[in-house]
Amino acid sequence: MKDLTWIKDNYIAHRGFHSLDKSIPENTLIAFKKAIDYNYSIELDVNITKDGQVVVFHDINLERLCKVDINLSDVTYDEIKGFHILNSNEKIPLLSDVLELVKGKVPLLIELKTKGHNRLLCESFVKTMSNYNGEYAIHSFSPWIVHWFKKNEPDVIRGQIAEYFKSNTKMNSLVKLLMKRMTFNRYTKPDFINYGIKDLPNKYATKFHNEGVCVISYTARNYLEFNLVKKHYDNAVFEFFRPEIEEH
Repeated sequence: MKDLTWIKDNYIAHRGFHSLDKSIPENTLIAFKKAIDYNYSIELDVNITKDGQVVVFHDINLERLCKVDINLSDVTYDEIKGFHILNSNEKIPLLSDVLELVKGKVPLLIELKTKGHNRLLCESFVKTMSNYNGEYAIHSFSPWIVHWFKKNEPDVIRGQIAEYFKSNTKMNSLVKLLMKRMTFNRYTKPDFINYGIKDLPNKYATKFHNEGVCVISYTARNYLEFNLVKKHYDNAVFEFFRPEIEEH
């Protein structure tokens, strides 16, 4: 039996406890240390490099965070491991580096990104996690990835990420409709849903919630947003504030 208690009840820091002024950058070891200090669960992103290394990094391109216009899929980890993130001393960590830091102190909510080699990412991810004893769950925008875990790693807690995709001008309108309605859930059977906060509450998320599926949201940036989600659903991933201070 999968235990989703921590997904429903824990405070979950988006990309670690990073800062609005970017002095503590997202998805870095310092952001994860801060989260551990506050006993927050950690949400983080993983991508795959050309040589199959699982890196903790949100974007497929390094321009936004490293000021270098290259794609992760075109470089090996050795080629990028020296790059600094923004103006900090932090560098792009391997997932294995993060696991060594966390060591089960707090649960991990790990998003598998969808713009690289999905099968290689899934297989490399599972290999990296094989000896990790801490609590964790995966989630992804890709129903293919969610289904891969259903088929190949059914004991891993898996979640479907969704939203209305209003700003995505490249997505086919039919695909957009199927994704926002989470039509693929009937095949992928996610254990939980993580729905974009801008599009909540909505009838699709509410339907699944009424059927007993755990529904959380991303990303609350203040306590009003956090509390709104909690009124309708189970939990919200947060950033840039400390929800337990406001809550109490």
